[in-house]
Amino acid sequence: MATFTRFEEIEAWKTADFMVVKVYALLVDGPGARDWALKDQLQRASVSIMCNIAEGFESRLDRTFYDMLRRAKGSCGEVRTLVHIAGKIGYISEEKVSAMMPICLKCSGQLQALMSHLETTRPEVRGRRLW
Repeated sequence: MATFTRFEEIEAWKTADFMVVKVYALLVDGPGARDWALKDQLQRASVSIMCNIAEGFESRLDRTFYDMLRRAKGSCGEVRTLVHIAGKIGYISEEKVSAMMPICLKCSGQLQALMSHLETTRPEVRGRRLW
């Protein structure tokens, strides 16, 4: 795995950046645009992914970075769930749901790979695996 000098080099952060743009475009118009609570939660969850990766990386502590990656991964699940709900209640089309899911899964997988790397290469992270 590559060594990062800036969080902007992390592939999961780049994918999350792409996801944020897509999420903000999801509920621009239609009935979902008027559901402020769902729209806000979806946007905040997507932004949270990027912020947690950046915050954890900038802490320069492997344990903190790992913990923040776990939070980011949780936010990926939250985004997936909210997109699913928005599709089920008719706020967004099934095509938009289908387009978002691979992005969410890609980011989640990238975060898992980075977490696994930390678990196997950093002694202070070993044993923190929960699953």
